[in-house]
Amino acid sequence: MMKILKKAQERTEEDRKELSRMVQEIIDNVRGNGDEALKEYSRKFDQCERVSMRVSKEEVREAYMQLSPQEVADLKAAASNIQAFAKAQRETVKPLENFSPMPGIFLGHRIIPVKSCCCYVPGGNYPLYSTALMLIIPAKTAGVERVTACSPVMKGTGKINPKTLAAMDIAGVDEIYAVGGAQAIAAFSYGTEEIAPVDMIVGPGNRFVTEAKRQCYGQVGIDFVAGPSEVLVIADGSGTPEIVAADLLAQSEHDVNAKGMVVTTDEAFGKAVMEAVERELEQLETADIARKSWETYGEVVVVSDLDEAVNLVNEYAPEHLELNVQNPDALIPGLCNYGSLFIGENTAEVFGDYASGTNHTLPTLKAARYTGGVWVGTFLKTCTQQSMTPEAMRNIAPLVSRLADGEGLKGHRQAADIRFTSQK
Repeated sequence: MMKILKKAQERTEEDRKELSRMVQEIIDNVRGNGDEALKEYSRKFDQCERVSMRVSKEEVREAYMQLSPQEVADLKAAASNIQAFAKAQRETVKPLENFSPMPGIFLGHRIIPVKSCCCYVPGGNYPLYSTALMLIIPAKTAGVERVTACSPVMKGTGKINPKTLAAMDIAGVDEIYAVGGAQAIAAFSYGTEEIAPVDMIVGPGNRFVTEAKRQCYGQVGIDFVAGPSEVLVIADGSGTPEIVAADLLAQSEHDVNAKGMVVTTDEAFGKAVMEAVERELEQLETADIARKSWETYGEVVVVSDLDEAVNLVNEYAPEHLELNVQNPDALIPGLCNYGSLFIGENTAEVFGDYASGTNHTLPTLKAARYTGGVWVGTFLKTCTQQSMTPEAMRNIAPLVSRLADGEGLKGHRQAADIRFTSQK
């Protein structure tokens, strides 16, 4: 019997109509007025007076000068792991040639990178320079010819955070633009005088960015529509409450809408985690955000056994899933809905956030039911092809003619029949 020790507040549907209207207005303005609209929003939202949104090589050099040698080395070390895993993933995606379902018919597919993409790197509460690595490196590894990146400026400065700029450069970006928000999504979707449009936009953002991606989808490809960050921990009571508490608060500090959840078979452990959260909040520098997030959306649930835990997790489909249990391998085959999996107490979710090599741009709000996170394959198209011999054509044409006729599509039938009759 499931028991809830701490219940999360239900997420209320935001005023979607008003948000949709505001974002549509921004998109229309950018489509109609191009760079002038972007500059208007930059002045309004970021107190930015940049003449050109394109970041120069000189600005990138200046950014490196503001970083310590250790900071640069750390970015390069994280980039190395991310790139190594991306290359390994790329090697698993292969073309297929000359598959024959019947004699004389040859089927296959090619793996083709998208031509261009924009990697949206948030500014927001924190400069998420790690996201620059997570988006740009897989795109470059996939073979995207033109990889652009954008990020909001630090308010009042007219410049992107120097660590974010360095991360973009280390990742191998081709173009960088100092612009953010829904207006950036519109610019890269439809193009302006300075910004050429792209084929795909990836990366997280606030609700305006998310809504803009939703509205521009179709004009441009997107990774997915992402919401607030989530972590769920399955625990059997064998772990350390303070470690679980730290992982919950690591997500909770993202923003006040983030969610941390524990599903445990041990009620005493669940209570110990809640107590450990309160102790850490007393000394956590980001406690203002983390406390509000935890109090509003934190959840601790006690279940009768690990099978029930697995069923609950698959229903919830969390972004990050941690297995803090004695025998995690026994649970893995039953788990099918999650963004990324962290196996065992040694494997902190934050390791994946920064440097272990897997991607941290992951599906939220139950999107893990139908998609995984950003990876090399996000930027690849699998495009099929076929060819056939005259004999194979004569064999298949009557079948296709009958199938087309059954649907009432006489033009389809004729396209099959004419080949059959002309080859007799």
